[in-house]
Amino acid sequence: MPSHSPAPSDTPALLLVDDDRLALATTAQGLRQTGYAVVTADSPEQALACAGAEAFALAVLDMRMPGLSGIELAHLLERRHGLRSLFLSAHGERQEVSEAIAQGALGYLVKPVDPARMVPTIEAALARARDLDTLRSTQQQLEQALAGDRVVSVAVGLIMARRRLPEQAAFAALRDEARRRRRKLPDYCSELVASQAPHADGPA
Repeated sequence: MPSHSPAPSDTPALLLVDDDRLALATTAQGLRQTGYAVVTADSPEQALACAGAEAFALAVLDMRMPGLSGIELAHLLERRHGLRSLFLSAHGERQEVSEAIAQGALGYLVKPVDPARMVPTIEAALARARDLDTLRSTQQQLEQALAGDRVVSVAVGLIMARRRLPEQAAFAALRDEARRRRRKLPDYCSELVASQAPHADGPA
């Protein structure tokens, strides 16, 4: 059965997965003592069930387990639940590390690991996961906006040309400025586009 540790609501929740139950229990206890909320699973199947039942900030996965490998499990966790992973392994071969990185690993630690010394790597992985979530959210908003409103598309093009920004960054700049002005994005974009038209009197 998965093991849980109560924690404040703002504590990062980790899903720790390892088929070595002794290592699993020891690492989980150490991570809890450093301030993380930890749920453990001793198989890939159990890990998938846990990820489907509650939300986690990061999965910490053993690379080599019976059945699914850590990389295969990481792929399923991200595809099904948007959960990104950090890998643990008793092996530090360059090929294995390269494969983990190619599959989107946010970090890689070689066993045995001291839970207290895992903290910087975990914190870096959590920060990277937040950045990726923000980028994904912005991209989804951009796609929805461009699909639903031509004027947003035109405004994005204007900002791209004016500031020499890529599409996603131009959209983020428009969205942030609309929020600052407390305007709906389409309304703000309409005003911006109108201001660029010949003899327009709209706001810049």
